[in-house]
Amino acid sequence: MDKKVIIIGGGITGLSAGCYLRMNGYVTSVFEMHDKVGGVCTAWERRGYTVDGAMHWLVGTRPGKSFYNIWEELGALKGKTIVNHDQFVRVEGVGGKTLVIYCDPDLLEQHMKELAPEDEKTIQEFTNAVRGFGKLDIPVDKAPELSGPVDKIRMVKMLPLLPALRKWSSMTTADFCGRFKNPFLREALNAAFVGDMRDTPMFFMIMTLAWLSQKMAGYPVGGALELARAIEQRYIDLDGELFCKSRVEKIMVENNRAVGIRLADGTEHRSDIVISAADGHTTIFEMLGSKYLDDSIRGQYDNPQLFPPLVYVGLGVAQPFDDVPPSVVGLNFPLSEPINVAGRQRKRMGVQIYNFDKTLAPPGKTVLKVQYNTEYDYWKKLREDKERYYAEKEEIADQIVTSLDTRFHGLAAKVDMRDVATPMTWERYTGNWRGSYEGWSLLRRGTRDLMAHMSKTLPHLENFYMAGQWVEPGGGLPTAAMSGRNVTQIICKRDNNRFITTKV
Repeated sequence: MDKKVIIIGGGITGLSAGCYLRMNGYVTSVFEMHDKVGGVCTAWERRGYTVDGAMHWLVGTRPGKSFYNIWEELGALKGKTIVNHDQFVRVEGVGGKTLVIYCDPDLLEQHMKELAPEDEKTIQEFTNAVRGFGKLDIPVDKAPELSGPVDKIRMVKMLPLLPALRKWSSMTTADFCGRFKNPFLREALNAAFVGDMRDTPMFFMIMTLAWLSQKMAGYPVGGALELARAIEQRYIDLDGELFCKSRVEKIMVENNRAVGIRLADGTEHRSDIVISAADGHTTIFEMLGSKYLDDSIRGQYDNPQLFPPLVYVGLGVAQPFDDVPPSVVGLNFPLSEPINVAGRQRKRMGVQIYNFDKTLAPPGKTVLKVQYNTEYDYWKKLREDKERYYAEKEEIADQIVTSLDTRFHGLAAKVDMRDVATPMTWERYTGNWRGSYEGWSLLRRGTRDLMAHMSKTLPHLENFYMAGQWVEPGGGLPTAAMSGRNVTQIICKRDNNRFITTKV
């Protein structure tokens, strides 16, 4: 096989596509705009601390389960220690009560019933759903575009879960929390499950807890960037070609066939196939000059339904926090005084305390992370005045440190690193449109939307494919890796080649 494939974007999808294409004999070159791989699966170092920008849990960390095979093929988890937390989140209330969302549904059920015996029926229904979906291991070995009747027969084992799938995918997290009679439990569950995402299907929360209960979604020590670097090494070991600090400006097209790329520095690189694992908006409207569109694609971008961007505060604290139980997403607590974050008042704070990953901080110290959903347009306008922009970031950091000092007395004096990232930061370093870290959001209700995927090709353009979160609604690291695998399967099928994989 001597076909050459150019891959735009060195995030998880681009690296995954590169690995699988090399396994199948294609000559590959990955072009990444940043100075390191990973895309939004990243981290950054500040004063001896590493601020993780992406990972709370990783689906597929349990050997023997379907998605673990993909991580094995990509070398992502080789030699890594996996932490499986006992708790998903701890939510403190004003009156001193605490709700612990345990990963074990039996412990969770017992704990919730002790807090709110009047809600026994709803609690039982919820924990039974977690147990039920914990038995599900969705096949991921074949691209949906290539599935046939035999593959559909294999999905028969999902039939008993279809009524529950329809039920929980048509119920939002806000709907679910509103069913509880106990005021504290209702408030705490809203803090844990809802936040700014009122229309998120409850199915996602139940599925997450189901994975955690089965130890299928652990945390690889080292975090997001180390995961990306492991896949990068796998790609290099497969003799793939990688170019960082190489921003693609244009996808070259001749006779409606993609034939290569032109970089920002003017150099051109030709290929038989081009895959964009980069930002969807940039790909379609800039690299391809809006020439390959239909009404459906234009409608998606004219009326975008995106994951909201984040304002993201990382702190380095000279304290081990050994007395804080580690958890998947951390501690959520009420604020004695509300804070203002990018024009919105906040009465609660969620803080992730990375006391379970000692690789991210110097000995005896800990990385803390606080994040809030925010508005892209607010930061876009503010960025026009750099002095105001940086002052706003400092003000947010000040408020967060003060609030954390109230909860953890004396913390402020121990802060020796603070870093604030905004949607403009994400856009600058990853290219993601409107700073959205996971692309299209699945906030519409219904089973069909949960199973949605978009075409990996564009109208009237040959030898070109898109992969990643802009054609796989819902986002996430497993989806990104699977998208690179799937697009390789599609290319192999087109070329009449048997798709093969190897493991390390």
